[in-house]
Amino acid sequence: MSLSCIGLDPATDITLRAILQDVRFYRNCDFTRDAISDMISGMDQNQNQEGWREKKRRETLRRITDSALGLFVANGYESTTLDAIAEAAGISPRTFFYYFKSKEEILAAWQKGLPEAFHAAVLAESTAQSPLEVVQNAHRKLVANYDAGQAAAIDKILRSSEQFRASNQAKYLQMEQAGFEALCELWPQAKRRKALRIVAMVSVGALRLAIDNWVEEQGRKPLLHYLDEAFAGLKSELSGG
Repeated sequence: MSLSCIGLDPATDITLRAILQDVRFYRNCDFTRDAISDMISGMDQNQNQEGWREKKRRETLRRITDSALGLFVANGYESTTLDAIAEAAGISPRTFFYYFKSKEEILAAWQKGLPEAFHAAVLAESTAQSPLEVVQNAHRKLVANYDAGQAAAIDKILRSSEQFRASNQAKYLQMEQAGFEALCELWPQAKRRKALRIVAMVSVGALRLAIDNWVEEQGRKPLLHYLDEAFAGLKSELSGG
């Protein structure tokens, strides 16, 4: 018997056949349309519940990270305890340890989010621009959303030990890869891949130079100013000016 006879489309028919065969009921039971509808409804409810759980997990993760970074800025990295972070995030220590085991993991999670954000920002740009303009505008949008005090404090932490410096270097390499992959989605022609990789690399180099100059001058001007300055110098050299 085909389940399509009770008004289900072929794709649902195939899916339900597999389910029913797995539980060994297919040949022995007479399934009504209402029974099948109940099964589909239950599947939808499970998916919605899983979606809600994932959304809640992301929100909690973001709340912990934001609370931790705020405390690092206010009290210093070394002076901030895990209990203080949990309290600031409004969760129990047990819940905190479900997400993170250390302060280092929090910084790693923050760093991991930057390549993902850069990838999304590049994809949001128009291909009416050149690839270099696309990555510059993507960096500008991310930098414009930085909290200057928080960014400066985190940069100081990331420069404070060999371990953090290594993880910071890895973050920039991941940003290069994320930018390259996004550019290849915008311009999928195989012959452009090598050039697009160079664009991604130099764009992250410009960002690093901007941050270094910003830190060296102790934030005398907004980070966005140093970013634009770095890209202006890059474009000038490329044009032979």
